[in-house]
Amino acid sequence: MTVMTQLFQYPFMVNAFRAGTIVAVMAAVMGWFIVLRRQAFAAHTLALVGFPGAAGATLLGLSPSLGFFGFCGAAAVVLSTRPRASRVQGYSEESAVIGSIQALLLASGYLFVNLYRGNLNGVNALLFGNFLGVTPSQVLALLGVGVAGLLVLAGIARPLFFSSIDADVAEAAGVSVRLLSVIFLVLMGLAVAEASQITGALLVFALLVLPAAAAQTITARPILGVSLAVAIALGSTWSGLAFAYYSVYPVGFLITTLAFPFYVAALAGRAAAERTRRRRPDVEGTVR
Repeated sequence: MTVMTQLFQYPFMVNAFRAGTIVAVMAAVMGWFIVLRRQAFAAHTLALVGFPGAAGATLLGLSPSLGFFGFCGAAAVVLSTRPRASRVQGYSEESAVIGSIQALLLASGYLFVNLYRGNLNGVNALLFGNFLGVTPSQVLALLGVGVAGLLVLAGIARPLFFSSIDADVAEAAGVSVRLLSVIFLVLMGLAVAEASQITGALLVFALLVLPAAAAQTITARPILGVSLAVAIALGSTWSGLAFAYYSVYPVGFLITTLAFPFYVAALAGRAAAERTRRRRPDVEGTVR
């Protein structure tokens, strides 16, 4: 029996790989737009929102998934109602609003943890991820949300890309920038809620930002960049799940550790290419 064959001998590992695949694809596609729109801080806030939501649901005896989706979705709607930051104001007011929400919700999550009298390992899973408790019904729920989210994103991809590049020009051309922002934030909340169930609330950036940031560092082409982000996210997730099965380390840590080198390698490659490009004119001038 090979190492890979042994992984799929147990139903919980099959469910983990299915859920991880769904989450990785949606997180990578959404993450590409998150990095493009420079909304990583908002995504981080939604990830933190998932923690008190899941902890509160656990406290009430409900499924943590309900807390993840409920709180992340509600927070996305709240964030979408804030005024759009102007070029003069910058992002200081927006950051202050998001930071204030973060502080309040983290405090609420800490309260729920202290009120919870059950096994603290469940709380650790909310923060740092766990692949042991993924059920077939959760896989189906993740698949339904993921497919619906990706279909909506595909429908608004072109105007969303336009408004992400230059919101003022897009608005002048008749694009409903405000509505697109609201829809995208809600989709971001769903993606964060999905990813949090694999990586945990604190390490959700492993799938939302790292693959997309590495892909955009390598190429600016949208289709190629999204495809590369998905490939990095899938590779990191599958490898992280396999290593987690054979080790004592949490899956969120492993996925983050495996995704980070891609970003470092992309930065190093771009820096090397820029150095080569700068030296080339000097070499050509010397030859002439």
